[in-house]
Amino acid sequence: MDNLNIYINAPLIEECRKGNNKAQFSLYDQYSKAMYNLAFRILNNREDAEDILQEAFVECFRNLETFRFESTFGAWLKKIIVNKCINQIKKKKIDMTLCETLPQTIYEEDEEKEVTYSTEKIIKSIELLPDGYRIILTLYLLEGYDHNEISQILSISESTSKSQYSRAKEKLRNILSKI
Repeated sequence: MDNLNIYINAPLIEECRKGNNKAQFSLYDQYSKAMYNLAFRILNNREDAEDILQEAFVECFRNLETFRFESTFGAWLKKIIVNKCINQIKKKKIDMTLCETLPQTIYEEDEEKEVTYSTEKIIKSIELLPDGYRIILTLYLLEGYDHNEISQILSISESTSKSQYSRAKEKLRNILSKI
């Protein structure tokens, strides 16, 4: 990673560390929409995503002294959001159904067609996925975590993460074909 990217917000972060409210608002304004979208994609609940966003920023500003510029501020904040979302799911004891029996569809090369879907249709379809599938799909496909990282975050095996991702994609295809 380019060191310039890591330090891009350094002056703003230093002002936040000093308790400058305008700097805190500026940092919040810069990252809140992306972090809300991340929380919403994981939790699939607007109110919970809003709560997580606020809690994450409170924690962020409270613990800003621990930020050491080893990554970008956005990556550090994203980790806080993901961990808070996972804790929220565990707290609510949402059944992260990890289905073991989903029929695998076999595609013939001749029959395979290129299909285009609107972004809105894909987002709605992702929201319809069971929690376990949606979380793994979001972390892997949209947030860029690898299966090893997902396995650590969710306390599952790496092979479970891979199989659930595969099943999530298949389930998403099925949902998309029906919408």
